[in-house]
Amino acid sequence: MKMFLGEYNPSVTEGSRVALPKKMREQIAGDSVVVTKGFEKCVYIYDKSDWQEQAEKYIENSKVDDKQAKIRDLERYVYSSATETSIDSQGRFVIPSNLVEYAEISGETAVVGVGNRIELWDKNVWAKHIQNISSELSNS
Repeated sequence: MKMFLGEYNPSVTEGSRVALPKKMREQIAGDSVVVTKGFEKCVYIYDKSDWQEQAEKYIENSKVDDKQAKIRDLERYVYSSATETSIDSQGRFVIPSNLVEYAEISGETAVVGVGNRIELWDKNVWAKHIQNISSELSNS
């Protein structure tokens, strides 16, 4: 089982490339990952072998609600923005332009390990998001 941990701050290079940290890269089987929209303003990154299983879990968990239109919308959300992308010998991959735009990525990033997945955030968006999480948790 993979366990992606930590926060790193690589910059986006020319051609919308970002390098995965070595500790994360070492857990990825093969030379490609699947990237897709996250449920917040971030990009989810999955090991290709874990992608299908995780996508099916999202869909299956939504069936508890038994509202077919919402299930179809979730399927559209999860699958429509997903794409497989290759990792080069330096651990870099290209972030598709639609995901760069969606996540508002513009320079420095936050690459965050979240257990079974990696999240890619614009560094400033991440800072605001984590501050909100911290505030909510301390007020609970």
